[in-house]
Amino acid sequence: MTIRVLPPHIARLIAAGEVVSRPLDVVRELIENALDAGASRLEIEIESGGLGLVRVRDNGAGIAADGAALAAVRHATSKLEPDVDAVERVTTLGFRGEALWAAAQAGELHLVSRPAAQVGASEVQAHGEEVTVRRTSAPAGTTVTVRRLFAQLPARLRTQAPAAAEAREITVLVGRYVLHHPGLHWRLTVDEEARLTHAPSDHRGAVASVYGPLNANRVLRVQADGVCGVISGPELTRARRDRMHFSVNGRPIVAPPELEKAVLEGYAELLPAGVAPLTVLDLQIAPEDHNPNVHPAKQVVALADLAGVAGRVRHAVQTALATHPLAQARTAPALSLPTPPHTPRERANFPALRLSGVFQGLYLLAEGEGDLWVVDAHAAHERALYEHFARELGAAPPLELPEPELLHLTPEQTARLAERGAELRGWGLTIEDFGAGLARLRTLPAALAALPVPRLHQQIIDSALGDHPDPRRDVLARLACAPALKAGMLTLERGEAVLAALNACEQPWSCPHGRPTTLRMSERELAHAFGRRGTRDVARGRDETERVGR
Repeated sequence: MTIRVLPPHIARLIAAGEVVSRPLDVVRELIENALDAGASRLEIEIESGGLGLVRVRDNGAGIAADGAALAAVRHATSKLEPDVDAVERVTTLGFRGEALWAAAQAGELHLVSRPAAQVGASEVQAHGEEVTVRRTSAPAGTTVTVRRLFAQLPARLRTQAPAAAEAREITVLVGRYVLHHPGLHWRLTVDEEARLTHAPSDHRGAVASVYGPLNANRVLRVQADGVCGVISGPELTRARRDRMHFSVNGRPIVAPPELEKAVLEGYAELLPAGVAPLTVLDLQIAPEDHNPNVHPAKQVVALADLAGVAGRVRHAVQTALATHPLAQARTAPALSLPTPPHTPRERANFPALRLSGVFQGLYLLAEGEGDLWVVDAHAAHERALYEHFARELGAAPPLELPEPELLHLTPEQTARLAERGAELRGWGLTIEDFGAGLARLRTLPAALAALPVPRLHQQIIDSALGDHPDPRRDVLARLACAPALKAGMLTLERGEAVLAALNACEQPWSCPHGRPTTLRMSERELAHAFGRRGTRDVARGRDETERVGR
């Protein structure tokens, strides 16, 4: 198609302002340009987190010589017809004509492009409003290079993330495009090191490239009207929804909560509460029924019939699960409670509680300081286990595995290992990069090595190399949750032990995930609830303390 500058009234409808605020934005825009050009092979290179260099090379349709001079002009595009109706029927990933212009404003843009049928290639160099075009020779396709990003914008440069963090985010971004475009060749190189490679395959193969073959072996194919992709079996879940991926007409999106909820509803009772599956779903929506022009980075789209799309997703997930024999993984909890520390600890005025009873096999009813206390036994047990693990973590030398365990790491986990390796070794977890997406687990903290937790090693690795800013805390919190008392397991004897363990905690008021462990009710609150206005309606317990304090 011919590149043309959109008329002002069309440009006003789609203008997004600045679309390049970090290297990640440049990578996203250039990938989308390559996909729009019909490329079957994409090679992405970055240096210094993308601030030094971003290069995307593709074998797509290329830019004809007569349109090269307009490539870096704002609102010059071949992807949108210059009429108002076209804005309502966007069929490409890019359409605003701002990407190359914005990259040239923020850095030094160099573009070389040749359509397969054209003799000779066009070379464009642009920085700010200065654009030069010349003829050159090059293979068919397009190579776009952006150097020295924000070098002339010192205030913007100072606010950029560290190079390693930006490289990790770019790796995640490229991984998402791989998941939703599995039929293409992909290669990501970070500082001259191959970080992610993928050969053409299906969605299962893309999951293997991004998340490892172990995860790929646990996914089920989804194929329904307007919905295709893969979902994991109920034995492969995570505590977060960070691996629930959706695309609309090939565009990776930030999914509306309704779509995530539809997937979870599709699993119904096969999925425990509070966990999410690995999901890669491609949605096909009529161009007039979705609007990608509601977000500067086009990551959020508006759907005309969101409820209908969610219904199709729910049905597709149910159908995929119905065709496979499924067994829900059960956790065998450890009922032992940690021994309180010998040294008295500051307990932030936590009272000694006297157990009165058990409600619904999960809640403890207790008395203390003249009030009624309701204790969530799971949250309390979780807090006690967490603090016990924290005390014991460095008390013994790390346990060296007799045979190092070989692990498959995602590109994102590999990037985090390079950042956190020394920190993890400091508390007994030794993971060695083995190359090609592999790593060896050599040592474990002795306090964690024998826990009766399913897939213990995998859970430790997922937390230690996850996106939580404090991997030590995330590891301990996850491992404290698995063996903690569950509903129906509570007895009076265990309740007494839970109260004793909670009383010995340094921070007894919440579990390590932030949920409260206790609910306190004064007798006066109960009297008011029952409409009492007699001798029982007097300040006692907490109410008396608050009255005296005033």
